Amino acid sequence: MRFPSDVLTVLTDLRTEIHADRVRLPFELDRPVYEQVDRVLKEMGGRWNGAGAVRAHVFPYRIEEHMRQCLAAGEFPTRTEQGWFPTPPSLAMQICDLAGAYAGMTVLEPSAGSGALTAELARRGALVDAVEIDPVRADVLRRQGDCRAVIRDDFLSLDPLDYPEGFDRIVMNPPFTGGLDHIKHAIGFMKDDGILVSVMAQGLMWWSDRASVEFRAMVEEVGGEIEALPDDSFAVCGTNVRTCLVFLPGYAGGPLRTYDWLARQPLQLGLFALAS
Repeated sequence: MRFPSDVLTVLTDLRTEIHADRVRLPFELDRPVYEQVDRVLKEMGGRWNGAGAVRAHVFPYRIEEHMRQCLAAGEFPTRTEQGWFPTPPSLAMQICDLAGAYAGMTVLEPSAGSGALTAELARRGALVDAVEIDPVRADVLRRQGDCRAVIRDDFLSLDPLDYPEGFDRIVMNPPFTGGLDHIKHAIGFMKDDGILVSVMAQGLMWWSDRASVEFRAMVEEVGGEIEALPDDSFAVCGTNVRTCLVFLPGYAGGPLRTYDWLARQPLQLGLFALAS
């Protein structure tokens, strides 16, 4: 949900204190503006505590980094939305650790949001390309300067072979709806020996539809893993949606239809035509 302009002005005011688990407004506001701010902070999971010296909206988690991302993007997830959920800082670190991302690696973030993962990757010295469909969030990514390239487009519409080479790593937190399609498409951007790590709805671990069953079999075949995350992993975003981490390693000659696999196809087809 977009921040109302008055609320965005208040929350970005230098006098506003956003620290640890609370947001405090140590200045007077007109009643209608305060009611807007109060409503937004409550939708984000905060509760007003007027006791003693507290006098702040208190959250059941650290709000600083999450609020920074939301304010940069100009929007916030609510408890009733199933859309954009920024990757919490601790989970971003866990994803990058699992991917083994380090300095000089090329990394693709196909649903980059406001840059939680790209910031952590850049901190490690990786060369990051980001895809983001929302124009406001894409502008945020460009301003942050963490990425080698920012592509504002629908990731599912991109052709891997339009890029000069594959990526060493893919790290992603795709939309919870249709996330498996995003993961399978992202494999086409990964080098043969690359690694993909993605957040996914935890239902992937037991869904019985054909696509999910086949995907789990593929993960097992390549020695990957699907691991359940704690139920409160996205509590900072105001949701207790259950999630998991997908770890998908590639290797030369493996079954994954990677960038290198796709790039070899025209040559293979040409050789087949000559042989026949």
